[in-house]
Amino acid sequence: MRIAFVSPFTPDHGTTPARERTHRIASGLAARGHDVTWLCARWWGGDHPTFADDGIEYRSVVVDPSPSAFATKLPTALYRVSPDVVHAVNSPPTPALAATVTGTLSRVPVVVDWWRDRPADDPRRYRLLARGADRVTTPSRTTKTHVREHGADGDDVRVIPESIDVALVERAPIDDRFDAVYSRRLDRHANVETFLLALAELRERNWNAAVIGDGPERGRIESTASDLRIDDRVTFLGDLPIEERVAVFKGTHVVAGTATWETFPTELLWALACGCVGLVEYQADSSAHELVEGRTRGRLVTSPAELADEIVAVGDLERRHVDHEFDEYDHGAVLDRYVDCYRELTGET
Repeated sequence: MRIAFVSPFTPDHGTTPARERTHRIASGLAARGHDVTWLCARWWGGDHPTFADDGIEYRSVVVDPSPSAFATKLPTALYRVSPDVVHAVNSPPTPALAATVTGTLSRVPVVVDWWRDRPADDPRRYRLLARGADRVTTPSRTTKTHVREHGADGDDVRVIPESIDVALVERAPIDDRFDAVYSRRLDRHANVETFLLALAELRERNWNAAVIGDGPERGRIESTASDLRIDDRVTFLGDLPIEERVAVFKGTHVVAGTATWETFPTELLWALACGCVGLVEYQADSSAHELVEGRTRGRLVTSPAELADEIVAVGDLERRHVDHEFDEYDHGAVLDRYVDCYRELTGET
């Protein structure tokens, strides 16, 4: 299958979760033998119009990543590639809109992978994009709701989550130093305070906890742990390679998800796959609750006090180092869902 990815920006222009998601899909498809072309702004040196890397052929539509200039030149670039299906991203919306118009005229289906709304983007273009795509994929039901609010038909929106490496989970060693863990970038949305306040309520009990991650709020969060007089039992591990994070998850009984904003809680997913019991504080702008709803080894809370109570309540649940309920989130299994989506639109079996 010939698949054209449409996004001016690649991870080589700067890493973001959305760009990493797109690259993971593209490289996974290329590894399976599909013909993958990424139409983008030039990020490589020299003046040659194409660059091959990791099985992907990158084609320069423009030199500078101007969305409007990119959209103007995109129809010609797509005509030259002659794809079976186009995979675009929702932000910036102008290039994706150009892809949907071109797809309609050339009868090539267009899938728009919608990571999240960006405040800088024009909501009017989002409305046109949500209605114009042949299919929209989102990482969560929370994002699907936002896309439907833009006017998309719910039947045309498919939830395809983020993915993890289940084989890595199975082979990783076990670091059993901790009873509870929090893992995420420590920014203004992290809300580690809920986790720390819950632990402070349990200071008379025997526990050790870890906070994984770094970011602009780390110093303030460490000060909070000190103010609560639990800093001697909370270890701030900073950024860790995924292999080391998985080892910690496999040896820890409880993972807390308390962030106020989360497009998709990938760190929580890794921890759950490693056997952690997931305790999630419900937040309107986070999809984390979707991973624990209806699961025996998951709980929803609404306050630090409830989180503390649940940490105690789940103490009797067995410790696990792998939870195969999350095998459906393996990279290969999730990639299958994209391929099925493409084939449904192209009529392939």
